[in-house]
Order: sequence, then structure tokens, then C-alpha cells
Amino acid sequence: MIGFVKKMVSSLDLETGEVEYKLPIGDELLPLNALIGKPLTLTHTGNISCLNCHKKTKKSFSQGFCFPCMRKLASCDMCIMKPETCHHAEGTCREPQWGEENCMIEHYVYLANTSGLKVGITRHTQVPTRWIDQGATQALPIIKVKTRYQSGLVETALAEFIADKTNWRAMLKGGNESIDLKAKAQELIPQITERLSEIKLKFGEDSIEILDEDVVNIEFPVLKYPVKISSYNFDKEVGVSGVLKGIKGQYLIFDTGVINIRKFTSYEISAEY
Repeated sequence: MIGFVKKMVSSLDLETGEVEYKLPIGDELLPLNALIGKPLTLTHTGNISCLNCHKKTKKSFSQGFCFPCMRKLASCDMCIMKPETCHHAEGTCREPQWGEENCMIEHYVYLANTSGLKVGITRHTQVPTRWIDQGATQALPIIKVKTRYQSGLVETALAEFIADKTNWRAMLKGGNESIDLKAKAQELIPQITERLSEIKLKFGEDSIEILDEDVVNIEFPVLKYPVKISSYNFDKEVGVSGVLKGIKGQYLIFDTGVINIRKFTSYEISAEY
């Protein structure tokens, strides 16, 4: 099997909490869960294609784009990483229509247990995919807002008290203890009451909704977590080979090291198994 790869497609069984993974290679989907415990080799052919314009590029930017597309696409703008810097209202969005469809829609602010407690945001359409991609073993949406910009304002307020980033190395070692996310939410939300009031004053009373949802528990298909993290890089190594020990987030865990598949979106890869 050979083709340009995209980030792994995941699905969550809400009853068991187990994650099922498939790797898009060209027009095919490679089921990965069945390969855990077996040898797998991924080889980069040297070809990279832009995810947007599909032109050949020597280097990938923003997880799959050529440099010109990275500079022009709204999905690659800094405000995607820092939504509190959204400039759509100023009329300077790179793609106003894309912004309307992806940013001017409902977003959730959530708590998650990845490498520990963290706060994050996601479009309502990306639940639970976003949590799976981050390697969260638990997740709880706590606040719903009208736009991505508003979610960024809430997230930065909460980030004064808890982490807003995942330590990927710690996440891949597994073994993180269970967290009472509901108790944490009850502890944190009162601490940002003033900031929430400011957002409501600016955008309307209905711009923020405090949620009372159930915690989502996520079980990743991992036989054995690595003790020491050694990462593969297709920009430095042609291939990745070993026994597939598990999958967590967007990482394949081999007995020889780990690789972040999402980082190498639009790389042409051959898979042998």
C-alpha cells in the first residue's frame, strides 16, 4: 500500500470507551488496531504534496501545506493556534467565508486529562475527535460559547490556573492517574467569573453557557507504553520499522520508537505489514 498520508481517522465506542484507528494512505484506509502486536514498516518515498494545491513541495508547513498555501490559508493563520487573537471582526481574515463556517460557530471549552489536567477548546463538530487526537484519557466539556474567539477568551482565563498544553512525552508514557474533572470544573469556573461577565457584557448574556455534561472516558489501544521516548522523523529517516505496540493521540508507538503521523500529513508513504 502506497500513497500520501493524512492524520489518522479515529472513532470512539461510547459504551466501551475504546478507540478504533485507521490510517488514510492515498484513497485507502489501513485498519491499524488489528496490526497492534505485529511488525509494521512505513517508508517515506521522498515525495511531499501540498494538502491544499496538491503541488509537489520540498518541505511541509503547518502539517501538510506548501509555503504559499500556508501563507494564504485561514486554517494556517496564527489565530487558529491562539483564537483570542481572532481578527475576523476587523475585516482582515485571510478567508472570511472559511472563518464564518469554522470560527463563527459554537465551540466548547473543555477540561482533559492528557499528560495531566489541561484546558482546551474545540468546534462542536470535533467532539470527541479533538480529545482523541490529544491523547486524552478523560474529557469534559464545561462551557459552550458562540464563536472560536470567545472560546479563546475563556481558555486564556482558565490557563492562568491550569495548563493549556500537553506534554507529549509524558502523555505517551501513559499511566496518568484519573482526575475528578467535574470537581475541577466546580473549582475553576468561580475563579473566572469576572472574565465570563466581561464576555457576556460584550457579546450578550447568551454568549456563554455553563454545561453539566458527563465525563467522557477514552481507552487507547496500547499493549505497552514506552519507558523512554525516542521519536522518528521522516525528514531525517527514510523509514520506521518495528512491532506496533499501540496508538495514542496521533502517535504510532513502536517497540523501536514513536512517530507523530499528523506531523507528516501529505508525505508519500508505503506501508508493509
